[in-house]
Amino acid sequence: MQDKIMKFLAYNGKISVICAETTQLVEEARKIHDLSPVVTAAFGRMLTATAIMANEMKNEKDKMTVQIKGNGPLQMMIATANNFPKVKGYVVNPTVDLPLNEDGKLDVSGAIGNGYINIIKDIGLKDPYIGICPLISGEIAEDFAEYFAKSEQKNTAVALGVLVDNQGVKSAGGYIITPMPDATEEEISKIEQSIFKAGAISKMLDKNLNLQEIAKLITGDENIKLIEENITPIYECDCSKELMANALATLDKKELKTIIEEEGKAEIVCHFCNKKYYFSKEELEKI
Repeated sequence: MQDKIMKFLAYNGKISVICAETTQLVEEARKIHDLSPVVTAAFGRMLTATAIMANEMKNEKDKMTVQIKGNGPLQMMIATANNFPKVKGYVVNPTVDLPLNEDGKLDVSGAIGNGYINIIKDIGLKDPYIGICPLISGEIAEDFAEYFAKSEQKNTAVALGVLVDNQGVKSAGGYIITPMPDATEEEISKIEQSIFKAGAISKMLDKNLNLQEIAKLITGDENIKLIEENITPIYECDCSKELMANALATLDKKELKTIIEEEGKAEIVCHFCNKKYYFSKEELEKI
């Protein structure tokens, strides 16, 4: 099934619901970066949240960067996306391997540790918007919910999940539920109960439930209204030899001369997709 993001309104327009399936996107990231299972789960959750949030930006040129940095062995993850959403990212330590946690699940919070989430939105204003929030659990979904509460003053329910087996990513996805100011306590309470009953998003996707069925389950509203559906998030890097040449051009002249004299060539590897770019002595001299 193709990855997609779908947007709904529940309880007569009083609750916004965005659901995403990102199985292929996360599997692509796993393959490119050769991620261990626990890093696949951590990075997959982050990529899913980034895709959902980036799609909410208004213009094609808008760009969002998410950074999660912790004192655990994973160290740091970075993802960037436009509103399409085309997402890319990288992990400082992609091969972290930890024993399962006490619940028998992948120990995402143990891999990340204590730290912070940093979100930068470049939406065409003079200065980009920057929001920084301490991690409250390292499980990522709760950390994004805390970010929304503290930095954007929005009370949200965030769920993110990645199911991994020895073949790779079985299912991945997430949802963000945001009550409007006119939502009643009763409606919010009904949603809380429905989320609890519905269980993990990755398991619902693994059972082949579609996003509309999931939206009904997590809200408890059978009459949920679909407002947008043709959104396909993808993992795609926009690197090029030209961009890499521009990066080389920012090096100090002495440094470039040393590379030319000692190496006679250069190889640059893109962090986001591991593609290699070769520069000959002549090309380096031109730069």
